[in-house]
Amino acid sequence: MADEIVRSRYVSLTTYRKDGTPVSTPVWHVPHGAELWIVTGAGSGKVKRIRNNPQVRVQPCSVRGTVAPDATDATGTARLLDGDGTALARKLLARRYVMSRAGNWFARLLRLRRPPMVGIIVSF
Repeated sequence: MADEIVRSRYVSLTTYRKDGTPVSTPVWHVPHGAELWIVTGAGSGKVKRIRNNPQVRVQPCSVRGTVAPDATDATGTARLLDGDGTALARKLLARRYVMSRAGNWFARLLRLRRPPMVGIIVSF
């Protein structure tokens, strides 16, 4: 995994539809060993696409998903985590991103119902 990907605040996670069309989404990530850990909504399109095709591409990007023309990319295989793995992924993300901690704190404070989440591990 490239240092540029590890250091970036956001990565563009590209998943593939059944017809092979790529769909890119900017996501937060946490490098953990030789893998990237990501958390997303359990009902999101990227989760459905990973179930059909676990091959993904990762590139550093901006918060809006803009990828620089000369950006490094890495191809990997994604797998979805169970409840315990997702809880660990959420803890890892909360350590790295202040906004994640703030969102979790406000949700607990206001007793908001949060949509189910699922963790994703991308192996290279």
